[in-house]
Amino acid sequence: MDRRQWRGVEGAPNTQTLTLHALNKKKRVGLGLLVANDKIGIHQNLTAEGVYAFHIQVGQQSFVSLGLQAGVFHVRSNYGSLVSAGNPDPKLNNYNINRLFFDMGTGIYFRSPRFQMGISAPELLPKNATVNDTTSVSFKSVNVFTFLKYRMTLSPLWEAEPALLIKHFNNVPLSGEGTFTFIYKSVLTAGVSYRMRESIGYLLKLNATPQLVLGYAYDNPMGKVSQLNNGSHELMVQFLFRHERAGIKSPRI
Repeated sequence: MDRRQWRGVEGAPNTQTLTLHALNKKKRVGLGLLVANDKIGIHQNLTAEGVYAFHIQVGQQSFVSLGLQAGVFHVRSNYGSLVSAGNPDPKLNNYNINRLFFDMGTGIYFRSPRFQMGISAPELLPKNATVNDTTSVSFKSVNVFTFLKYRMTLSPLWEAEPALLIKHFNNVPLSGEGTFTFIYKSVLTAGVSYRMRESIGYLLKLNATPQLVLGYAYDNPMGKVSQLNNGSHELMVQFLFRHERAGIKSPRI
């Protein structure tokens, strides 16, 4: 996945994500890999984590999944680039942060043919670095995400799927994101999303083959932010190497 946010703004977020996952033969245990490269302003972060999931059947077509991920988080920050030539700050001049942190996260996910919900904390360990004797920088804090999704049948060809994502960030007001999509013959998905006080988005997803999924999303910013950038673009490619009719569905909106 490639996401380019706030096009036209210098130092705007730019993120690339690669995920791999597979089930064992009994489909009880899942293993995966997450690699993410994130750049915003003077910061460039690289995350690499292994993922473990255990699936428990609680009904005829209902499952509860317990997940754990752990790995490393590498951050590089060039604070010296913030200092202007005419007004140098000796405390920041030529100061760079290059640190490697251990990180881990966890989550629980319930799914059935119609209803899905989950709660996760992808980053459980806070990460701080000292700039000087009086200044320190916090790169990550514990954040919690909760999502709900429900699928409704409208006709033999059409289905609708409302979804809600609630985000709790440390020392930041609670925020949320709602999505409403229409699905045609389980092949083409189109919809809109609303991110609280931030943007309105449009998304399109195509199941090109039983193994290949292509997706595109565009966020149109709202308020004062809309005067500074041209929106955010996101491209997604998903490929299933081994196709089976019965499998684990992705909880992504």
